[in-house]
Amino acid sequence: MSAVKTSGGNAAFHNFVNDFAHIADPNERRRLALEKIDNAPFGWYHVRAIVVAGIGFFTDAYDIFSINIAVTMLGYVYFHDRGSKLPTNSDTAVKVATSGGTVVGQLFFGWIADVVGRKRIYGIELIIIIVGTLGQSLSGPSQAIDIIGVLCFWRVIMGIGIGGDYPLSSIITSEFSTTKWRGAIMGAVFANQGWGQLGAAIVALCATAGFKGTLQTASTAAMCGADCQTAVDKMWRITIGMGAVPACIALYYRLTIPETPRYTFDVARELEKGAADIQKYISGAYGNAREDEIKALREAEINPIELDVPKASWKDFWHHFLQWKHGRILIGTAGSWLLLDIAFYGLGLNNSTILAAIGYAGQPDVYTNIYNTCVGNLILICAGGIPGYWFAVATLDIVGRRTLQIGGFLILTILFSIIGFAYHKISGHGLLGLYVLCQLFMNWGPNTTTFIVPGECYPTRYRSTAHGISAASGKIGAIIAQTAIAPLRTRGCPGGSCWLNHVMEIFALFMLLGFFISFLVPETKRETLEDICERLHGETNHRKNSHGADSSVEGESSGESSGEKKVAEV
Repeated sequence: MSAVKTSGGNAAFHNFVNDFAHIADPNERRRLALEKIDNAPFGWYHVRAIVVAGIGFFTDAYDIFSINIAVTMLGYVYFHDRGSKLPTNSDTAVKVATSGGTVVGQLFFGWIADVVGRKRIYGIELIIIIVGTLGQSLSGPSQAIDIIGVLCFWRVIMGIGIGGDYPLSSIITSEFSTTKWRGAIMGAVFANQGWGQLGAAIVALCATAGFKGTLQTASTAAMCGADCQTAVDKMWRITIGMGAVPACIALYYRLTIPETPRYTFDVARELEKGAADIQKYISGAYGNAREDEIKALREAEINPIELDVPKASWKDFWHHFLQWKHGRILIGTAGSWLLLDIAFYGLGLNNSTILAAIGYAGQPDVYTNIYNTCVGNLILICAGGIPGYWFAVATLDIVGRRTLQIGGFLILTILFSIIGFAYHKISGHGLLGLYVLCQLFMNWGPNTTTFIVPGECYPTRYRSTAHGISAASGKIGAIIAQTAIAPLRTRGCPGGSCWLNHVMEIFALFMLLGFFISFLVPETKRETLEDICERLHGETNHRKNSHGADSSVEGESSGESSGEKKVAEV
Protein backbone atom coordinates (compact mmCIF):
# COMPACT_ATOMS: atom_id res chain seq x y z
CA MET A 1 0.00 0.00 0.00
CA SER A 2 1.51 3.31 -1.07
CA ALA A 3 1.74 6.45 1.02
CA VAL A 4 -0.11 9.69 0.37
CA LYS A 5 1.91 12.27 -1.57
CA THR A 6 2.58 15.65 -0.07
CA SER A 7 0.96 18.87 -1.26
CA GLY A 8 1.23 22.62 -0.67
CA GLY A 9 4.36 24.73 -0.66
CA ASN A 10 5.66 28.27 -0.90
CA ALA A 11 8.18 30.30 -2.85
CA ALA A 12 11.09 29.13 -0.72
CA PHE A 13 10.05 25.48 -0.36
CA HIS A 14 9.01 24.05 -3.71
CA ASN A 15 6.96 20.83 -3.82
CA PHE A 16 8.58 17.98 -5.73
CA VAL A 17 7.26 14.45 -6.18
CA ASN A 18 7.54 12.29 -3.08
CA ASP A 19 10.19 9.74 -3.99
CA PHE A 20 9.00 7.24 -1.41
CA ALA A 21 5.24 7.37 -1.94
CA HIS A 22 5.23 4.03 -3.76
CA ILE A 23 7.01 2.16 -0.93
CA ALA A 24 4.50 0.16 1.14
CA ASP A 25 6.77 -0.78 4.05
CA PRO A 26 7.02 2.21 6.44
CA ASN A 27 10.33 0.95 7.84
CA GLU A 28 11.78 0.87 4.36
CA ARG A 29 10.52 4.40 3.79
CA ARG A 30 12.20 5.39 7.07
CA ARG A 31 15.48 3.90 5.95
CA LEU A 32 15.34 5.56 2.54
CA ALA A 33 14.20 8.92 3.93
CA LEU A 34 16.97 9.16 6.53
CA GLU A 35 19.49 7.88 4.03
CA LYS A 36 18.47 10.66 1.64
CA ILE A 37 19.07 13.27 4.36
CA ASP A 38 22.38 11.80 5.44
CA ASN A 39 23.80 11.29 1.94
CA ALA A 40 22.39 14.41 0.27
CA PRO A 41 24.95 16.71 -1.37
CA PHE A 42 25.15 20.22 -0.02
CA GLY A 43 22.39 22.16 -1.75
CA TRP A 44 20.25 25.27 -1.70
CA TYR A 45 17.84 23.81 0.81
CA HIS A 46 20.77 23.63 3.24
CA VAL A 47 21.46 27.31 2.56
CA ARG A 48 17.81 28.13 3.26
CA ALA A 49 17.99 26.21 6.52
CA ILE A 50 21.13 28.10 7.53
CA VAL A 51 19.48 31.46 6.87
CA VAL A 52 16.15 30.64 8.53
CA ALA A 53 17.70 28.93 11.57
CA GLY A 54 20.47 31.51 11.88
CA ILE A 55 18.17 34.52 12.20
CA GLY A 56 17.76 33.95 15.94
CA PHE A 57 21.51 34.01 16.50
CA PHE A 58 21.80 37.09 14.30
CA THR A 59 19.25 38.82 16.55
CA ASP A 60 20.94 37.53 19.72
CA ALA A 61 24.34 38.92 18.78
CA TYR A 62 22.76 42.07 17.33
CA ASP A 63 21.13 42.75 20.69
CA ILE A 64 24.30 42.09 22.70
CA PHE A 65 26.22 44.61 20.63
CA SER A 66 23.44 47.16 20.19
CA ILE A 67 22.70 47.36 23.92
CA ASN A 68 26.35 48.26 24.59
CA ILE A 69 25.93 51.21 22.22
CA ALA A 70 22.43 51.96 23.52
CA VAL A 71 23.68 52.16 27.11
CA THR A 72 26.01 55.00 26.07
CA MET A 73 23.13 56.73 24.32
CA LEU A 74 20.75 56.23 27.25
CA GLY A 75 23.22 58.06 29.47
CA TYR A 76 22.95 61.21 27.37
CA VAL A 77 19.13 61.08 27.31
CA TYR A 78 17.99 59.91 30.75
CA PHE A 79 20.99 60.51 33.02
CA HIS A 80 22.07 63.93 31.85
CA ASP A 81 22.16 65.16 35.45
CA ARG A 82 24.44 62.28 36.50
CA GLY A 83 27.33 62.85 34.15
CA SER A 84 25.48 61.41 31.13
CA LYS A 85 26.43 57.92 32.21
CA LEU A 86 24.32 55.04 33.53
CA PRO A 87 24.93 54.06 37.15
CA THR A 88 26.86 50.79 37.40
CA ASN A 89 23.89 48.89 38.83
CA SER A 90 21.59 50.08 36.05
CA ASP A 91 24.15 49.21 33.38
CA THR A 92 24.53 45.70 34.80
CA ALA A 93 20.78 45.16 35.20
CA VAL A 94 20.03 46.06 31.58
CA LYS A 95 22.68 43.65 30.29
CA VAL A 96 21.96 40.76 32.68
CA ALA A 97 18.19 40.88 32.14
CA THR A 98 18.54 39.25 28.73
CA SER A 99 20.76 36.46 30.07
CA GLY A 100 18.25 35.75 32.84
CA GLY A 101 15.41 35.42 30.34
CA THR A 102 17.58 33.33 28.06
CA VAL A 103 18.16 30.71 30.77
CA VAL A 104 14.38 30.36 31.22
CA GLY A 105 13.81 30.10 27.45
CA GLN A 106 16.54 27.51 26.94
CA LEU A 107 15.22 25.22 29.65
CA PHE A 108 11.52 25.59 28.78
CA PHE A 109 11.74 25.41 24.98
CA GLY A 110 14.36 22.68 25.18
CA TRP A 111 11.96 20.54 27.20
CA ILE A 112 8.76 21.35 25.32
CA ALA A 113 10.33 20.60 21.91
CA ASP A 114 10.87 17.01 23.03
CA VAL A 115 7.28 16.78 24.29
CA VAL A 116 5.21 18.27 21.43
CA GLY A 117 7.73 18.26 18.59
CA ARG A 118 9.95 20.81 16.92
CA LYS A 119 7.51 22.10 14.28
CA ARG A 120 4.68 23.01 16.66
CA ILE A 121 6.78 25.56 18.56
CA TYR A 122 9.42 26.63 16.00
CA GLY A 123 8.57 30.22 15.22
CA ILE A 124 6.94 30.97 18.58
CA GLU A 125 10.33 31.88 20.05
CA LEU A 126 10.94 34.22 17.11
CA ILE A 127 7.61 35.94 17.73
CA ILE A 128 8.66 36.48 21.36
CA ILE A 129 11.99 37.95 20.16
CA ILE A 130 10.16 40.34 17.81
CA VAL A 131 7.70 41.47 20.51
CA GLY A 132 10.49 41.96 23.05
CA THR A 133 12.65 43.90 20.60
CA LEU A 134 9.84 46.22 19.53
CA GLY A 135 8.79 46.63 23.17
CA GLN A 136 12.26 47.92 24.03
CA SER A 137 12.41 50.34 21.15
CA LEU A 138 9.02 51.82 22.10
CA SER A 139 9.71 52.03 25.85
CA GLY A 140 9.67 55.20 27.88
CA PRO A 141 9.76 56.28 31.53
CA SER A 142 6.80 57.41 33.59
CA GLN A 143 6.09 58.78 37.05
CA ALA A 144 5.76 55.23 38.38
CA ILE A 145 8.76 53.52 36.74
CA ASP A 146 11.98 54.64 35.13
CA ILE A 147 13.36 53.63 31.76
CA ILE A 148 15.70 51.01 33.21
CA GLY A 149 12.84 49.05 34.78
CA VAL A 150 10.84 49.06 31.54
CA LEU A 151 13.86 48.01 29.48
CA CYS A 152 14.69 45.18 31.88
CA PHE A 153 11.14 43.84 31.59
CA TRP A 154 11.22 43.76 27.79
CA ARG A 155 14.75 42.38 27.73
CA VAL A 156 13.71 39.45 29.92
CA ILE A 157 10.86 38.74 27.49
CA MET A 158 13.21 38.97 24.52
CA GLY A 159 15.73 36.77 26.35
CA ILE A 160 13.13 34.00 26.71
CA GLY A 161 12.70 34.00 22.94
CA ILE A 162 16.44 34.05 22.31
CA GLY A 163 16.86 31.18 24.77
CA GLY A 164 14.27 29.10 22.95
CA ASP A 165 16.14 29.58 19.71
CA TYR A 166 19.29 27.85 20.97
CA PRO A 167 18.01 24.26 21.31
CA LEU A 168 15.43 24.52 18.53
CA SER A 169 17.69 25.87 15.79
CA SER A 170 20.50 23.52 16.77
CA ILE A 171 18.54 20.28 16.75
CA ILE A 172 16.38 21.14 13.73
CA THR A 173 19.49 21.95 11.71
CA SER A 174 21.21 18.81 13.02
CA GLU A 175 18.31 16.51 12.21
CA PHE A 176 17.93 17.90 8.68
CA SER A 177 21.64 18.12 7.76
CA THR A 178 23.69 15.87 5.53
CA THR A 179 26.14 13.84 7.60
CA LYS A 180 29.27 14.81 5.70
CA TRP A 181 28.83 18.55 6.28
CA ARG A 182 26.57 18.63 9.36
CA GLY A 183 29.21 20.41 11.44
CA ALA A 184 29.74 23.08 8.79
CA ILE A 185 25.99 23.64 8.39
CA MET A 186 25.40 23.94 12.14
CA GLY A 187 28.50 26.12 12.45
CA ALA A 188 27.21 28.41 9.70
CA VAL A 189 23.92 28.79 11.60
CA PHE A 190 25.82 29.80 14.73
CA ALA A 191 28.17 32.06 12.72
CA ASN A 192 25.22 34.38 12.15
CA GLN A 193 26.22 35.80 15.53
CA GLY A 194 29.15 37.43 13.75
CA TRP A 195 26.90 38.99 11.14
CA GLY A 196 24.57 40.14 13.92
CA GLN A 197 27.41 42.02 15.61
CA LEU A 198 28.44 43.50 12.29
CA GLY A 199 24.87 44.49 11.44
CA ALA A 200 24.37 46.21 14.80
CA ALA A 201 27.61 48.15 14.36
CA ILE A 202 26.58 49.30 10.88
CA VAL A 203 23.06 50.33 11.96
CA ALA A 204 24.39 52.25 14.98
CA LEU A 205 27.00 53.91 12.76
CA CYS A 206 24.39 54.93 10.19
CA ALA A 207 22.10 56.30 12.90
CA THR A 208 25.00 58.31 14.34
CA ALA A 209 25.92 59.67 10.91
CA GLY A 210 22.28 60.53 10.23
CA PHE A 211 22.10 62.85 13.26
CA LYS A 212 25.66 64.15 12.90
CA GLY A 213 24.65 67.80 12.52
CA THR A 214 22.60 67.83 15.72
CA LEU A 215 25.15 65.86 17.75
CA GLN A 216 28.05 68.12 16.77
CA THR A 217 26.38 71.05 18.50
CA ALA A 218 27.34 69.44 21.83
CA SER A 219 31.10 69.73 22.32
CA THR A 220 30.73 68.06 25.73
CA ALA A 221 28.18 65.78 27.35
CA ALA A 222 26.99 68.63 29.58
CA MET A 223 26.11 70.69 26.49
CA CYS A 224 23.79 68.02 25.03
CA GLY A 225 20.56 70.01 25.17
CA ALA A 226 16.98 69.23 24.15
CA ASP A 227 17.69 68.81 20.42
CA CYS A 228 20.77 66.69 21.06
CA GLN A 229 18.92 64.48 23.55
CA THR A 230 16.01 64.04 21.15
CA ALA A 231 18.41 62.95 18.41
CA VAL A 232 20.18 60.45 20.68
CA ASP A 233 16.81 59.17 21.92
CA LYS A 234 15.81 58.38 18.34
CA MET A 235 19.19 56.77 17.66
CA TRP A 236 19.04 54.13 20.38
CA ARG A 237 15.46 53.23 19.47
CA ILE A 238 16.40 52.81 15.80
CA THR A 239 19.50 50.79 16.67
CA ILE A 240 17.62 48.31 18.88
CA GLY A 241 14.39 48.22 16.86
CA MET A 242 16.07 47.32 13.57
CA GLY A 243 17.00 43.97 15.11
CA ALA A 244 13.39 42.84 14.64
CA VAL A 245 13.43 43.30 10.85
CA PRO A 246 15.33 40.13 9.82
CA ALA A 247 13.33 38.14 12.37
CA CYS A 248 10.07 39.27 10.72
CA ILE A 249 11.37 38.17 7.33
CA ALA A 250 12.25 34.66 8.55
CA LEU A 251 9.09 34.15 10.61
CA TYR A 252 6.97 32.71 7.77
CA TYR A 253 9.55 30.07 6.90
CA ARG A 254 9.87 28.96 10.53
CA LEU A 255 6.13 28.62 10.97
CA THR A 256 5.85 26.47 7.81
CA ILE A 257 8.85 24.19 8.35
CA PRO A 258 7.94 20.47 8.48
CA GLU A 259 8.45 18.31 11.54
CA THR A 260 11.91 16.79 11.58
CA PRO A 261 11.61 13.21 10.26
CA ARG A 262 13.75 11.86 13.10
CA TYR A 263 11.33 13.19 15.70
CA THR A 264 8.38 11.89 13.67
CA PHE A 265 9.93 8.45 13.23
CA ASP A 266 11.58 7.97 16.59
CA VAL A 267 9.52 9.91 19.12
CA ALA A 268 6.07 10.49 17.66
CA ARG A 269 6.33 6.99 16.08
CA GLU A 270 4.52 8.15 12.91
CA LEU A 271 6.50 6.37 10.21
CA GLU A 272 4.13 7.37 7.41
CA LYS A 273 4.24 11.07 8.22
CA GLY A 274 7.99 11.05 8.77
CA ALA A 275 8.72 9.82 5.26
CA ALA A 276 6.50 12.55 3.87
CA ASP A 277 8.04 15.29 6.03
CA ILE A 278 11.59 14.57 4.86
CA GLN A 279 10.50 14.82 1.24
CA LYS A 280 8.72 18.10 1.97
CA TYR A 281 11.85 19.58 3.51
CA ILE A 282 14.32 18.45 0.85
CA SER A 283 12.03 19.32 -2.05
CA GLY A 284 11.28 22.70 -0.57
CA ALA A 285 7.56 22.48 0.02
CA TYR A 286 5.47 22.16 3.11
CA GLY A 287 1.73 22.48 3.27
CA ASN A 288 -0.96 21.71 5.78
CA ALA A 289 -2.04 18.38 4.30
CA ARG A 290 -2.22 15.47 6.77
CA GLU A 291 -1.64 11.78 6.14
CA ASP A 292 -4.55 9.47 5.46
CA GLU A 293 -5.07 7.97 8.90
CA ILE A 294 -7.33 5.23 7.57
CA LYS A 295 -4.60 3.96 5.23
CA ALA A 296 -2.07 4.01 8.06
CA LEU A 297 -4.40 2.00 10.27
CA ARG A 298 -5.11 -0.55 7.54
CA GLU A 299 -1.40 -0.98 6.90
CA ALA A 300 -0.78 -1.38 10.63
CA GLU A 301 -3.33 -4.22 10.65
CA ILE A 302 -1.51 -6.00 7.85
CA ASN A 303 2.00 -5.43 9.16
CA PRO A 304 1.85 -4.48 12.87
CA ILE A 305 5.03 -2.79 14.06
CA GLU A 306 6.16 -1.95 17.54
CA LEU A 307 9.31 0.09 17.95
CA ASP A 308 11.27 -1.28 20.87
CA VAL A 309 12.48 2.05 22.23
CA PRO A 310 12.06 3.71 25.65
CA LYS A 311 9.39 6.41 25.65
CA ALA A 312 10.32 9.89 26.78
CA SER A 313 9.48 10.61 30.42
CA TRP A 314 11.16 12.28 33.37
CA LYS A 315 11.61 8.87 34.96
CA ASP A 316 13.42 7.58 31.87
CA PHE A 317 15.37 10.84 31.58
CA TRP A 318 16.81 10.55 35.09
CA HIS A 319 17.36 6.82 34.72
CA HIS A 320 19.28 7.47 31.52
CA PHE A 321 21.47 10.36 32.62
CA LEU A 322 22.16 9.14 36.15
CA GLN A 323 24.20 6.39 34.55
CA TRP A 324 27.79 7.66 34.44
CA LYS A 325 28.40 6.63 30.81
CA HIS A 326 25.53 8.91 29.77
CA GLY A 327 25.65 11.54 32.49
CA ARG A 328 29.31 12.27 31.84
CA ILE A 329 28.38 13.51 28.37
CA LEU A 330 25.85 15.98 29.80
CA ILE A 331 28.41 17.12 32.37
CA GLY A 332 30.90 17.62 29.55
CA THR A 333 28.63 19.65 27.26
CA ALA A 334 27.04 21.72 30.05
CA GLY A 335 30.23 22.25 32.04
CA SER A 336 32.38 23.28 29.09
CA TRP A 337 29.71 25.75 27.89
CA LEU A 338 29.45 27.30 31.39
CA LEU A 339 33.22 27.72 31.74
CA LEU A 340 33.57 29.12 28.22
CA ASP A 341 30.85 31.75 28.60
CA ILE A 342 32.34 33.11 31.83
CA ALA A 343 35.38 34.21 29.83
CA PHE A 344 33.50 34.91 26.59
CA TYR A 345 31.29 37.54 28.20
CA GLY A 346 34.03 38.65 30.57
CA LEU A 347 36.33 39.41 27.67
CA GLY A 348 34.11 42.40 26.98
CA LEU A 349 35.60 43.94 30.13
CA ASN A 350 38.64 44.67 28.01
CA ASN A 351 36.73 46.65 25.38
CA SER A 352 37.28 50.12 26.83
CA THR A 353 41.01 49.42 27.34
CA ILE A 354 41.42 48.05 23.82
CA LEU A 355 39.46 50.88 22.22
CA ALA A 356 41.58 53.42 24.08
CA ALA A 357 44.73 51.69 22.83
CA ILE A 358 43.69 52.18 19.21
CA GLY A 359 42.40 55.72 19.77
CA TYR A 360 38.68 54.98 19.74
CA ALA A 361 37.58 55.83 23.27
CA GLY A 362 37.39 58.69 25.75
CA GLN A 363 36.36 61.48 23.35
CA PRO A 364 34.60 64.42 25.06
CA ASP A 365 32.07 65.48 22.41
CA VAL A 366 28.91 63.45 21.90
CA TYR A 367 29.21 62.71 18.19
CA THR A 368 32.85 61.62 18.23
CA ASN A 369 32.34 59.50 21.35
CA ILE A 370 29.42 57.52 19.89
CA TYR A 371 30.95 57.37 16.40
CA ASN A 372 34.29 56.07 17.67
CA THR A 373 32.60 53.50 19.88
CA CYS A 374 30.76 52.12 16.82
CA VAL A 375 33.83 52.14 14.56
CA GLY A 376 36.15 50.74 17.22
CA ASN A 377 33.86 47.81 17.95
CA LEU A 378 33.39 47.27 14.22
CA ILE A 379 37.17 46.90 13.88
CA LEU A 380 37.33 44.39 16.73
CA ILE A 381 34.46 42.33 15.29
CA CYS A 382 36.02 42.11 11.84
CA ALA A 383 39.52 41.47 13.19
CA GLY A 384 38.80 38.43 15.36
CA GLY A 385 35.14 37.56 15.77
CA ILE A 386 33.90 36.94 12.23
CA PRO A 387 37.06 35.16 10.94
CA GLY A 388 36.95 32.81 13.94
CA TYR A 389 33.39 31.69 13.19
CA TRP A 390 34.17 30.89 9.57
CA PHE A 391 37.48 29.18 10.30
CA ALA A 392 35.41 26.90 12.52
CA VAL A 393 32.89 26.27 9.74
CA ALA A 394 35.75 25.31 7.41
CA THR A 395 37.41 22.86 9.81
CA LEU A 396 34.67 21.30 11.98
CA ASP A 397 34.10 18.33 9.66
CA ILE A 398 37.79 17.85 8.95
CA VAL A 399 39.57 18.36 12.27
CA GLY A 400 36.58 17.38 14.42
CA ARG A 401 34.58 19.06 17.17
CA ARG A 402 36.41 17.55 20.14
CA THR A 403 39.85 18.46 18.82
CA LEU A 404 38.85 22.06 18.14
CA GLN A 405 37.29 22.41 21.58
CA ILE A 406 40.20 20.93 23.54
CA GLY A 407 42.78 22.81 21.47
CA GLY A 408 40.81 26.05 21.75
CA PHE A 409 40.60 25.86 25.53
CA LEU A 410 44.34 25.17 25.76
CA ILE A 411 45.24 28.15 23.56
CA LEU A 412 42.83 30.40 25.47
CA THR A 413 44.40 29.33 28.76
CA ILE A 414 47.78 30.48 27.44
CA LEU A 415 46.43 33.76 26.03
CA PHE A 416 44.56 34.76 29.20
CA SER A 417 47.61 33.85 31.30
CA ILE A 418 49.78 36.15 29.18
CA ILE A 419 47.26 39.01 29.44
CA GLY A 420 46.87 38.54 33.19
CA PHE A 421 50.43 37.98 34.35
CA ALA A 422 52.06 40.40 31.90
CA TYR A 423 49.27 42.98 31.79
CA HIS A 424 51.38 45.93 33.00
CA LYS A 425 54.27 45.06 30.69
CA ILE A 426 52.27 44.82 27.46
CA SER A 427 51.74 47.87 25.26
CA GLY A 428 48.29 48.95 24.13
CA HIS A 429 48.83 47.48 20.69
CA GLY A 430 50.06 44.27 22.28
CA LEU A 431 46.81 44.04 24.24
CA LEU A 432 44.92 44.63 21.01
CA GLY A 433 46.72 41.72 19.36
CA LEU A 434 46.03 39.39 22.29
CA TYR A 435 42.39 40.48 22.42
CA VAL A 436 41.93 39.69 18.73
CA LEU A 437 43.57 36.28 19.20
CA CYS A 438 41.24 35.51 22.12
CA GLN A 439 38.23 36.37 19.97
CA LEU A 440 39.62 34.29 17.11
CA PHE A 441 40.26 31.12 19.11
CA MET A 442 37.04 31.39 21.11
CA ASN A 443 34.97 31.34 17.95
CA TRP A 444 37.35 28.97 16.16
CA GLY A 445 36.99 26.59 19.05
CA PRO A 446 34.76 26.13 22.11
CA ASN A 447 32.27 28.95 21.43
CA THR A 448 31.18 27.10 18.28
CA THR A 449 31.69 23.49 19.36
CA THR A 450 29.75 23.88 22.63
CA PHE A 451 26.74 24.80 20.49
CA ILE A 452 27.15 22.00 17.95
CA VAL A 453 27.96 18.87 19.96
CA PRO A 454 24.81 18.89 22.19
CA GLY A 455 22.72 18.94 19.02
CA GLU A 456 24.29 15.69 17.85
CA CYS A 457 25.27 13.46 20.77
CA TYR A 458 21.96 12.79 22.54
CA PRO A 459 19.00 10.49 21.77
CA THR A 460 16.28 12.12 19.70
CA ARG A 461 13.74 11.95 22.52
CA TYR A 462 16.03 14.04 24.80
CA ARG A 463 18.16 15.91 22.28
CA SER A 464 16.39 19.24 22.73
CA THR A 465 16.14 18.96 26.53
CA ALA A 466 19.83 18.14 26.91
CA HIS A 467 20.82 20.93 24.53
CA GLY A 468 18.67 23.37 26.51
CA ILE A 469 20.35 22.33 29.77
CA SER A 470 23.80 22.75 28.21
CA ALA A 471 22.95 26.14 26.72
CA ALA A 472 21.37 27.35 29.98
CA SER A 473 24.58 26.43 31.78
CA GLY A 474 26.43 28.72 29.39
CA LYS A 475 24.13 31.66 30.10
CA ILE A 476 24.52 31.06 33.83
CA GLY A 477 28.24 31.45 33.16
CA ALA A 478 27.50 34.74 31.41
CA ILE A 479 25.53 35.96 34.43
CA ILE A 480 28.41 35.00 36.72
CA ALA A 481 30.81 36.97 34.53
CA GLN A 482 28.57 40.04 34.45
CA THR A 483 27.52 40.13 38.11
CA ALA A 484 30.20 38.40 40.18
CA ILE A 485 33.45 38.78 38.25
CA ALA A 486 32.92 42.11 36.49
CA PRO A 487 32.84 44.11 39.76
CA LEU A 488 36.27 42.71 40.65
CA ARG A 489 37.74 44.75 37.82
CA THR A 490 37.32 48.00 39.80
CA ARG A 491 38.36 46.57 43.16
CA GLY A 492 40.48 49.15 44.99
CA CYS A 493 39.90 51.89 42.42
CA PRO A 494 36.21 52.72 41.78
CA GLY A 495 35.72 53.81 38.19
CA GLY A 496 39.06 52.31 37.11
CA SER A 497 40.33 48.88 36.07
CA CYS A 498 43.25 48.29 38.42
CA TRP A 499 42.24 44.68 39.15
CA LEU A 500 41.66 43.77 35.50
CA ASN A 501 44.89 41.77 35.27
CA HIS A 502 43.75 39.49 38.11
CA VAL A 503 40.36 39.05 36.44
CA MET A 504 42.18 37.81 33.32
CA GLU A 505 44.11 35.36 35.50
CA ILE A 506 40.79 34.06 36.85
CA PHE A 507 39.58 33.58 33.28
CA ALA A 508 42.74 31.62 32.51
CA LEU A 509 41.85 29.24 35.34
CA PHE A 510 38.35 28.75 33.94
CA MET A 511 39.80 28.00 30.51
CA LEU A 512 42.11 25.40 32.06
CA LEU A 513 39.11 23.74 33.72
CA GLY A 514 37.32 23.84 30.38
CA PHE A 515 40.29 22.07 28.80
CA PHE A 516 40.01 19.15 31.24
CA ILE A 517 36.22 18.85 31.22
CA SER A 518 36.22 18.78 27.41
CA PHE A 519 37.68 15.27 27.54
CA LEU A 520 34.17 14.17 28.59
CA VAL A 521 32.78 15.48 25.28
CA PRO A 522 32.53 12.86 22.48
CA GLU A 523 33.63 13.27 18.88
CA THR A 524 30.68 13.33 16.47
CA LYS A 525 32.13 14.26 13.08
CA ARG A 526 30.85 12.49 9.97
CA GLU A 527 28.66 9.94 11.72
CA THR A 528 24.91 9.71 11.29
CA LEU A 529 22.92 10.73 14.34
CA GLU A 530 21.72 7.12 14.60
CA ASP A 531 25.29 5.76 14.60
CA ILE A 532 26.33 8.32 17.23
CA CYS A 533 23.39 7.31 19.43
CA GLU A 534 24.16 3.62 19.08
CA ARG A 535 27.84 4.18 19.96
CA LEU A 536 27.25 6.52 22.92
CA HIS A 537 23.92 5.33 24.28
CA GLY A 538 23.65 1.76 23.04
CA GLU A 539 20.16 2.24 21.62
CA THR A 540 19.28 0.59 18.32
CA ASN A 541 16.05 0.61 16.37
CA HIS A 542 14.17 -2.70 16.50
CA ARG A 543 10.71 -3.70 15.44
CA LYS A 544 8.57 -6.65 16.39
CA ASN A 545 6.62 -8.41 13.68
CA SER A 546 3.23 -10.02 14.09
CA HIS A 547 4.86 -13.28 15.23
CA GLY A 548 6.70 -11.57 18.07
CA ALA A 549 10.19 -12.00 16.60
CA ASP A 550 12.66 -9.14 16.65
CA SER A 551 14.13 -7.81 13.42
CA SER A 552 16.47 -4.87 13.06
CA VAL A 553 15.84 -2.00 10.67
CA GLU A 554 18.99 -1.67 8.67
CA GLY A 555 20.33 0.89 6.23
CA GLU A 556 23.41 2.48 4.88
CA SER A 557 25.37 5.01 6.92
CA SER A 558 26.50 8.21 5.32
CA GLY A 559 29.66 10.25 5.29
CA GLU A 560 32.86 8.41 4.44
CA SER A 561 31.59 4.87 5.10
CA SER A 562 30.35 2.86 2.12
CA GLY A 563 29.24 -0.32 3.95
CA GLU A 564 25.85 -1.04 5.43
CA LYS A 565 25.39 -0.29 9.12
CA LYS A 566 22.53 -0.80 11.49
CA VAL A 567 20.43 2.34 11.70
CA ALA A 568 20.11 3.19 15.37
CA GLU A 569 17.05 4.47 17.10
CA VAL A 570 16.87 7.98 18.47
